[in-house]
Amino acid sequence: MDGIRKAVQEDIPKIAAIYDRILTEEESGRAAIGWIRGVYPTEQTALDALHAGTLFVLERDGVVAAAAKIDQNQVPEYANAPWRYPDVPPEQVMVLHTLVVDPAFAGQGCGSEFVRFYEDYALSQGCPYLRMDTNAKNTAARRLYARLGYWEAGIVPCVFNGIPDVQLVCLEGKK
Repeated sequence: MDGIRKAVQEDIPKIAAIYDRILTEEESGRAAIGWIRGVYPTEQTALDALHAGTLFVLERDGVVAAAAKIDQNQVPEYANAPWRYPDVPPEQVMVLHTLVVDPAFAGQGCGSEFVRFYEDYALSQGCPYLRMDTNAKNTAARRLYARLGYWEAGIVPCVFNGIPDVQLVCLEGKK
């Protein structure tokens, strides 16, 4: 069935394979994401989100084409971002993490569809404030998020998910 749904155990190898294909694109110079194979993301990244009940997948023609974690966990680095809405109650903030689209589905609207799902899901959970992040190197993601109405609150230099020297772009939106 096509659409977005909560992930199940059987999706984990498919999501890990998407991570692998993206990392291969990065290593070949065809993409600039800022991830490192064996550091982040890994199969354990997906498993942790699955066990937390926060992992979602988008299927196209019965194939897992994209995945992301959606929860209210604001990573510690967010404390250093100059948010437009800095004083909102944490229970009103939803965060999109590790949105991945299989390179085979690039340019087919999967990222936009996932972000729209994230926005609707956040509102259904009483969270009108939306946050996410990406590596400054990931210009494709930055363009997508800007096109979808998100603004860059700021860039936080940090070690992120075990990756050194990250320029973490913190993005924000409100519905």
